[in-house]
Amino acid sequence: MDTADLIRAAILGVLQGLTEFLPVSSTGHLLIAGRAIGYDDPGGVFTVMIQLGSILAVVWLYRQRIMDVVLGLPSKPEARRFALMLFLSFLPAVLIGYFAADLVKYVLYESLSVIAWALVIGGVLMLAIERFRPAPQVADAADTPIWRAIAVGVFQTLALIPGVSRSGATIYGGLLLGLDRRAAAEFSFFLAMPTMAAAFVYDFFEVKDYITPDRIAEIAIGFVFAFLSALVVVKPFLAFVTRVGFGPFAIYRILAGAVVLAALALGWL
Repeated sequence: MDTADLIRAAILGVLQGLTEFLPVSSTGHLLIAGRAIGYDDPGGVFTVMIQLGSILAVVWLYRQRIMDVVLGLPSKPEARRFALMLFLSFLPAVLIGYFAADLVKYVLYESLSVIAWALVIGGVLMLAIERFRPAPQVADAADTPIWRAIAVGVFQTLALIPGVSRSGATIYGGLLLGLDRRAAAEFSFFLAMPTMAAAFVYDFFEVKDYITPDRIAEIAIGFVFAFLSALVVVKPFLAFVTRVGFGPFAIYRILAGAVVLAALALGWL
């Protein structure tokens, strides 16, 4: 067992957990960082498996809301409405993802320049949305009208382009559709649960043959660090964006994308 690979796995696990629910693209960060530190991930199995750690972190944080919905489905209209809202907003990503899977995985994911430009353009759009977004009409993610929820789900499909950010696309969409900052961020978290769980199941069957005994320790370390770092970041992120907004993340995206473009131009990546 290579200690260096275990250290790299821990670093990438922390990075996955910290960036999954921030509007900065966890996939983009993992692909760039993995390339930069020389971590070999045959079949993308490590990336697929550690995402489950991030999913479980947000499930744990919202466990009471989830239990209320599940237990309330037989008798509470608001629970059924919440479940329907998430299901309908989840569908666009399933449909587009199914047909575009090969293009995304074997073409877009191989291009660091695509990731870099997506970071930059997404940051610019985020600044514009922060400045010109409509007045908020929805203060609680659970009260999002069905049509708005579906529209946010359509925005989520943009995240199939690595570097766009799943959370970023849903948050920007929510802001444009009249959700306030906290509601947009929480809706993004709720929508992440079925979306990431479905993506995990789909990807798992594609990469399961790459899960060899010598990779299990790396995956376990990455999984644990992804869970713990996501657990730490979600609540402070909500408080931060409610108070400050998304501007700092937009600036970070632009700078990070510019650095990657510069590194590519200089042959460093």
